[in-house]
Amino acid sequence: MYLIKSPLLLKWYYPSLLWNKSRTEKVIYLTFDDGPIPNVTDFVLKTLKVFNAKATFFCIGDNIVKHPEVFERVKNDGHAIGNHTFNHLRGWKTDDETYLENTLKCQQLTQTNLFRPPYGRIKKSQVKSLKSLVLSPQSNSQLKTENSQLQIVMWDVLSGDFDINLAPEKCYQNVIKHTENGSIIVFHDSLKAFDRLSYTLPKVLAYFTEKGFTFSTL
Repeated sequence: MYLIKSPLLLKWYYPSLLWNKSRTEKVIYLTFDDGPIPNVTDFVLKTLKVFNAKATFFCIGDNIVKHPEVFERVKNDGHAIGNHTFNHLRGWKTDDETYLENTLKCQQLTQTNLFRPPYGRIKKSQVKSLKSLVLSPQSNSQLKTENSQLQIVMWDVLSGDFDINLAPEKCYQNVIKHTENGSIIVFHDSLKAFDRLSYTLPKVLAYFTEKGFTFSTL
């Protein structure tokens, strides 16, 4: 069971997290979780380039280690990088110390100020710990008590591409029916999601491009 549109109650309960951007501008924020993965991430990069679109990739540290050349392609194409923990940990089932250590292990590779909790599940105590970390401008992998803060990013539209029982057309409809100005949309550059992603992403880009939207990084 999952919700395509993030409910207002959830946004109220976690007010310090980023759920969407400005509703006044025709900009959409595509995000891709769980990569980098050969072929799948490469498909995403090629498709984004066709539409001159930029996106944000929330990467799993273990996948960066396994596929460093794909990770470099994401960065070289001008997309933003986010931290998605090293081992895709489920926050609700992980003690805070382990969760923080795993996030910092990924941070050494991503060197970013963006973090998304896997499954969107994170305890308030974990939010507090992550928000207390502040990034050094010299080396974002070193967290100090000055300069920029880690931004925890959620979403307001979930495509459902990870759902193997979901028809590709339904995945597409999920996105176009619920997206508005400033929406943060979740896709997955994973093998599990590829059947639905490969159908939906080009159609979404074409649909919103025709309507005058642009696609930007977070």
